[in-house]
Amino acid sequence: MEDDRPVTRGYVVHPDIRTNPDRNAPGPALEEAVSLAVALPDLEVAGSEVVPLNKVHPGTLFGSGKIEELKARIKAAGAGLVLVDGPVSPVQQRNLERALETKLLDRTGLILEIFSDRARTREGVLQVEMAHLSYQRTRLVRAWTHLERQRGGLGFVGGPGETQIEADRRAIDEQLNRLRKQLDKVVKTRKLHRAARAKVPFPIVALVGYTNAGKSTLFNRLTGAQVMAKDMLFATLDPTMRKVELETGDEVILSDTVGFISDLPTQLVAAFRATLEEVLEADVIVHVRDISHPETESQRAQVMTILSDMGVTEATPLIEVWNKGDLLDIEVADALEARADRDPDIFLTSAVTGRGLRPMLERVSERLSAPRTTEDLVLPYAQARKRAWLHEEGIVEAERTDDDGYHLRVNWTARQKARFERL
Repeated sequence: MEDDRPVTRGYVVHPDIRTNPDRNAPGPALEEAVSLAVALPDLEVAGSEVVPLNKVHPGTLFGSGKIEELKARIKAAGAGLVLVDGPVSPVQQRNLERALETKLLDRTGLILEIFSDRARTREGVLQVEMAHLSYQRTRLVRAWTHLERQRGGLGFVGGPGETQIEADRRAIDEQLNRLRKQLDKVVKTRKLHRAARAKVPFPIVALVGYTNAGKSTLFNRLTGAQVMAKDMLFATLDPTMRKVELETGDEVILSDTVGFISDLPTQLVAAFRATLEEVLEADVIVHVRDISHPETESQRAQVMTILSDMGVTEATPLIEVWNKGDLLDIEVADALEARADRDPDIFLTSAVTGRGLRPMLERVSERLSAPRTTEDLVLPYAQARKRAWLHEEGIVEAERTDDDGYHLRVNWTARQKARFERL
């Protein structure tokens, strides 16, 4: 059934702040911002542009001359919403909305709207709603009609209570407390499911990568599942898991995760921590890259930074998949394949045509058969949970008890040891 919500025309602006040494190339950055806007079903992009900035104006972000130029172009495009691809402070937002005579969303607000529209599982919906509320609380609560809806919709449209800021903040805090309690219950259930999976001797292979790299298409090809897989940013938000039998005979649980993106709102990094915990539990990580994208190296660096920040260590085997090889010229593809052949953990693939997938899966099987070492451990009796985990993993070779606790001989991989040390 189609959504009856009205379509809003939006104008996308990417501020290219020249004093920022870490800024992305303006062309691809604007293209990504437009793709984010297109990802909302009830938003139509009426125009876009890069705005070069020598300095940021504290109260308005842009200078007065540039604001007048933007106002004219926004009006000519018939846009009722401006999307600024970057952070905009509450004061800047208020002043810009007055000067441009239109509503405004910054990058954080836009990504939150997309996540609100896409979350499907109970946990995903709760996490997004909490992130959305935390963000709205800092915006002087101009509008938060999304509190009145189940999910989705462009929540920036004006709503009730706009002048009652303190009452709104109190109401938001109460709602946040209710959501936290609900989320705690959902997370506990999720932990029980994970504990149940731990008793099944199937290793977990997690697909990670920048958003729109082709993870869901690859997941569908390998599992036969019908996961939403579109040429669209954030097509997948909730983790999907399926048992798969590889051609080598190995049975694994394949996990498709949310796509990473540069400048992901801090509220969402925290909110989706539980979702991304699947990656920390993985026995092998498959990093899927869109090798045809002009910013593929920058995207790779951002994904690796996020993995490192999450606590993923070198103990976890990582395989790099250079996906979308079907979009490359033959000469470029051949050159990349020659480069990939020099590294046993890199594969040029196409999830659409199936190119390179068989050798990649064979390598996954090899990495799952990691070398093992034997060690002796002494656990105090108070650490019975750790002892139980070792037995669940099936890696205890011998055990005896003494006055100082459990004496165990274990035979484990470096990955299992790292997971044990995090318990």
